[in-house]
Amino acid sequence: MFSDPDSTLSFSRRHIGPGPEASLEMLQLLGYSSLDAFVNEVVPKSIRTTHPLTTGEPVGEYDLLIKLREIASQNKPWRSFIGMGYYDTVTPPVILRNILENPGWYTAYTPYQAEIAQGRLEALLNFQTMVADLTALPIANASLLDEGTSAAEAMSMFHAIKGRPARATFFVSDTCHPQTIGVLRTRAHALGIEIVVGNHHAAELPENCFGAIVQYPATDGAVYDYRSFIEQVHAAGGKVVVAADLLSLTLLTPPGEFGADAAVGSTQRFGIPMGYGGPHAAYLATKDEYKRHMPGRLIGVSLDSRGKRALRMALQTREQHIRREKATSNVCTAQVLLAVMAGMYAVYHGPEGLLEIGARVHGLAKALAKGLETAGHSLVHREFFDTLRVKPRAGTMDTILQSAATHCMNFRKFEDGTLGVSLDEISNAAEVNFLLDVFAPGHAGGPNGGKTDGAKDQSYQGSMKRTSSYLQHPVFNSYHSETEMLRYIHELESKDLSLTSSMIPLGSCTMKLNATAEMIPVTWTEFSRMHPFAPEEQAAGYALIFNQLGEWLGDITGLPAVSLMPHAGAQGEYTGLLVIRAYHESRGDKHRRVCLIPTSAHGTNPASAVMAGMEIVLVRCDSNGNIEVTDLKAKAEQHKDNLAALMVTYPSTHGVFEEAIKEICA
Repeated sequence: MFSDPDSTLSFSRRHIGPGPEASLEMLQLLGYSSLDAFVNEVVPKSIRTTHPLTTGEPVGEYDLLIKLREIASQNKPWRSFIGMGYYDTVTPPVILRNILENPGWYTAYTPYQAEIAQGRLEALLNFQTMVADLTALPIANASLLDEGTSAAEAMSMFHAIKGRPARATFFVSDTCHPQTIGVLRTRAHALGIEIVVGNHHAAELPENCFGAIVQYPATDGAVYDYRSFIEQVHAAGGKVVVAADLLSLTLLTPPGEFGADAAVGSTQRFGIPMGYGGPHAAYLATKDEYKRHMPGRLIGVSLDSRGKRALRMALQTREQHIRREKATSNVCTAQVLLAVMAGMYAVYHGPEGLLEIGARVHGLAKALAKGLETAGHSLVHREFFDTLRVKPRAGTMDTILQSAATHCMNFRKFEDGTLGVSLDEISNAAEVNFLLDVFAPGHAGGPNGGKTDGAKDQSYQGSMKRTSSYLQHPVFNSYHSETEMLRYIHELESKDLSLTSSMIPLGSCTMKLNATAEMIPVTWTEFSRMHPFAPEEQAAGYALIFNQLGEWLGDITGLPAVSLMPHAGAQGEYTGLLVIRAYHESRGDKHRRVCLIPTSAHGTNPASAVMAGMEIVLVRCDSNGNIEVTDLKAKAEQHKDNLAALMVTYPSTHGVFEEAIKEICA
């Protein structure tokens, strides 16, 4: 009987570099006759699992892509007008092909060694300059994980600047995105900060208020003038962070010009697909006097030993790998690939191109607003950028929603019966006319009956009109043709070390080990154009992936539940510590706050524990990085009444599987 050769062998053969001869040579040099003998020596028998994994039969790359196509087909990427910080966008093909799909960019290592990372450092400097210019604040970091996290980081920064007072309150405008409010509540609880959510128009600032956050434009699209509110907060001794939409800042007065102390937000709509919520690069910009309190990477311009211009990671003494529990944050590299793409989007379009995109989106929103009012609907807000909050004409809501569903459209539904409609970069006149037909069949029909032939009036004439220039640096005004951009991208790529030029013998949670077959589906429409707040029934493919991956990780780790929410390893640490904290609180043991951490641990470990509101007690390690069990026992006994957790890295930061791990965890 004929049988197919095992196609699954091709994956390991293609992705484990050393062949049998090279492996044997290395093993013999180490004094071992086989790989099994080596594993028996390195991985203690006491910790090896004996049960077979239930992850199913392996498949080869070709079969994997067929299966993923089947899963992707279960997603239904309707046209989403939901907004809430996520918008459809156009990834310029020159960026898609030469950055997102290019291993020269996605396999490069964390830029700790500046001399082999000059290309990425320049791309990140472009990102920082873009953010600083658009927000009109003097300094910006080299990206964060998402908008909610960046808002929480700004809150923590203000709290630290204030001296981390024991009694502290942070005011949150109810016009902020709900997901941002949720993240702020979580982060604040662990730090003992009280969150007060309210109407910034009529707010009496709470006692002990050290800061506040507002959304610009608001989550429902309204454009507010926050000057008087910011003055009120400043008069009370607090600071204000503005969560701002970067594209809107091409038309609207930037936060730095109306008194903001910091600005945060997402760069998703700068050419990064929605991807059902991520990953996307967020940003944080602030005043120069706060730079030593900033979280995340900061790229600076310096001189090398020959006096030539060189780039480096600046002010690293703020960061977790040096300051550990005294760091400003547990954030590490933070979405560099996506930050590079967003920065290159600004380089490619330049100030005129970005203004054209922003003005076009705004003009289409104005045309839609006019058509809706002509059809008898009402607008809740008169000033907006790209999002309308619509009060449908009496008796039309059900018809509107039914028509939207028929035409595969998603709107945002507010509790008061209004609808949110957000336009974006891919919107056009035909789409506006289609929306008018959905909201008012017949009213928008006829020769001129409410229909628009495009956004003739694209200018913003509201109270927050921007008058200052931005992106005047030559880098944003030199590469606007595809060939110029192509050459610039590859010039920077050639200055970096990646798997395209060398092995990278360093352990990390970077993308350098991702196979090409794993990267290909990332850009498929069924995955990339899903809005994170689309109805769950439209994302059945994603649900299948989440459920399968959760089951597999549970089986591999031997744990009963898995969360896929953390956007990075450090955020996973933080989430785990919050779970432990919540467990103790559920038992009435709120006093348990001590976390034991070995001195050899990665810097994110103590930084995450501090963010989780825990007290760090260090456990000694020997010269090989192994935990000194006697010291661990002594510290555990000393703090037994307040002990919350032990946090270990396994294998250790030194790459060693400690034989005493079961005793350590017992």
